[in-house]
Amino acid sequence: MVDDENIKTTVSPFAIREGEIKKFDGKDGYVSISQIIHKINLGHISDIHFEILDLVNQFEFMTSRQIYFLLLSKGVDIKSQDKLNVKLEQMVKSKILTRYFFTSEEGKGIYRVYCLEKMGKYLLNSKEVECKWQPTDNTKPVAMMKKRLAGNQVIIAYMRKAKNFASYKVKPQITAKMAGKEIKTHAEVKIAKASKSISLLFEVVRRELRLGRKIC
Repeated sequence: MVDDENIKTTVSPFAIREGEIKKFDGKDGYVSISQIIHKINLGHISDIHFEILDLVNQFEFMTSRQIYFLLLSKGVDIKSQDKLNVKLEQMVKSKILTRYFFTSEEGKGIYRVYCLEKMGKYLLNSKEVECKWQPTDNTKPVAMMKKRLAGNQVIIAYMRKAKNFASYKVKPQITAKMAGKEIKTHAEVKIAKASKSISLLFEVVRRELRLGRKIC
């Protein structure tokens, strides 16, 4: 796998392209929960698969590179990007995860986007892990998906580059006291040194048509 530092590009892979659409790249057909349980009993679905599932549940949409880096940051021994891709393919075939890619007149996107599927939610519930996913989440448009992917990359950039990076939290809520409303931001990154720490909250804005109208 090519390191991120060695990838030279003038345009973010998460930039919005005119006329871009998403294409389903998952698996059709039916998979029963009994088939999934059988695979768990045989060891074909292991703790590493649950670690992947937990990350996708947190981040909603992820690329395989993002999953790989965050697994390494958690100390998960995933061996290589290729080994991870094999496990992701297994999870897609079992309808634990599903997959999309983006395409436009400029051509097909260079990465795949992973998100939850029905069996993934069942498995998370079996571990008593909170999962708010519902099938309609996978119908979100390209702009919303790329917004999350770009935000994921900001977190990873802090983890890689910030000397005093301490932790992150996805989708934290803050309260606007005057309005009395809960506001959900993309993520919180905590920077700490000695006994002092600061939390940085951020939101992602993707440039797209009608952006000005949306902001107004």
